[in-house]
Amino acid sequence: MSHAAHDPPLETDVAVIGAGPVGLFAVFQLGLLGLSAQVIDALPHVGGQPAALYADKPIYDIPAVPVCSGQALIDALMAQIAPFAPPLHLGHLVEQLQRQPDGRLLLQTQRGLRLLARAVFIAAGVGAFVPRRLKLAGLEAFEPRQLFHHAPDDAQLAGQRVVVVGGGEPALAQAIRLATLAAGGPARVTLLHRRDGFQADPATEAAVRALRAAGRLGFVAGQVTGFEQAGGCLTALLVMGPDGATTPLALDRLLVQQGLSPRLGPVADWQLALERKQLVVDTARFQTSAPGIFAIGDINTYPGKKKLILCGFHEATLAAWGARAHIHPRTDEPPLEYTTSSTRLQRLLAGAGAAGGQAG
Repeated sequence: MSHAAHDPPLETDVAVIGAGPVGLFAVFQLGLLGLSAQVIDALPHVGGQPAALYADKPIYDIPAVPVCSGQALIDALMAQIAPFAPPLHLGHLVEQLQRQPDGRLLLQTQRGLRLLARAVFIAAGVGAFVPRRLKLAGLEAFEPRQLFHHAPDDAQLAGQRVVVVGGGEPALAQAIRLATLAAGGPARVTLLHRRDGFQADPATEAAVRALRAAGRLGFVAGQVTGFEQAGGCLTALLVMGPDGATTPLALDRLLVQQGLSPRLGPVADWQLALERKQLVVDTARFQTSAPGIFAIGDINTYPGKKKLILCGFHEATLAAWGARAHIHPRTDEPPLEYTTSSTRLQRLLAGAGAAGGQAG
């Protein structure tokens, strides 16, 4: 979804920065209190660390859930917030946060999305996860026509010479997928890594080596030192091999899969109290040093802080109550309702289980 600078900002009660488990659970708690929420995340998918770093690995310390994978946890949280149908703005990195004359907060992303909120929840974990890029000046000019950091649609790669850069599980998984799609024809997919050794599951590595042996996946060992272009198009990477010689590696599409790196990014410039690159909060409402801006999950700090998902769920709950008090300061705090006995909450949660969030 594109956003023009002259478009009026989207409005919501609470803007939640971060679509990890704590941010998603915050949407649920805000919904119980009658507050609308919209979610922004730098990644093109929901899930934060569990989905990006350990989607298939087991988690054992979620209350009442003996074991589940990171992705299963995210799937369950998405089902839980479905009745509230929060808009999801994925692939958006928040760059600016400005207080407005009426006290509301205006957020703007690098893609031009503007969101006007009465309160902001920063649930960005250890920071916004951004792709590790090839450090070549000028290469970014080819994004997103030829250079990708998240797998594009298969249609954008059909019939193309694709180079996949990386030696971890994501890179190998993409190389396998693309080489399999190209089965039956000449190998047009090449995996490029600094050495002929990988950081991946043994089964994944075995699959890569089998495709290489069958001639369905190319492999080049070496370091990228530059690139070639012609007519405004990226045509080749310059690769220095183990022997020190540099040769061009021709390509039509470049998929860089070198993992993700957390960055505190613009949050550090928002004049919020920080301690060791974490946001200082109170433990009654988990509000930062700025009224209406709350921080939950791994991005905050306070005495006794423990970086556990279950602790983040607790923080999200108290922050939701704090946000309600901030948004409606002239009204009494509502009574605590229990989902086991409140007919209002039961109707709310049973009414729209299939609604789901809208990605933007």
